[in-house]
Amino acid sequence: MPDTFLLEIATPEKLLVCEPVTEAQIPAESGYLGILPGHAPLLAELGIGELSYSLATGQRHHLGVHGGWIEVTGNNVRVMAHTAEHPDSIDAARAEAALQRAVDRVHRPQPGIDIARALNALRRAQTRVKITGQRLGNSR
Repeated sequence: MPDTFLLEIATPEKLLVCEPVTEAQIPAESGYLGILPGHAPLLAELGIGELSYSLATGQRHHLGVHGGWIEVTGNNVRVMAHTAEHPDSIDAARAEAALQRAVDRVHRPQPGIDIARALNALRRAQTRVKITGQRLGNSR
């Protein structure tokens, strides 16, 4: 059995990752998937959360993803995300402010607020803050 598999992460705009990895943790709509080389074929809906993966060198990478699909076939894993963000592309102060707004919307909903949409905004904001904290060396 191979020691790595090819991980591809793409959005409609661009290909973000295309490299051999030793493992990946991917947020599916129904919970996190742990992927190792030789994983069974799979098609799943991508959720909102932190996607992480390890290179053969042991280096770990993190991205925030939101919606799309995960396909596992043979020795390839394709993540087709509606949106995906590297920690370096996220403004930490803006992410913290968005998280506070999202928490306020969920805990003190105003008339006419779509709660499901507010909860999704909260999950996206939590993911951005988490991966930004990892970039800065904080433990969250």
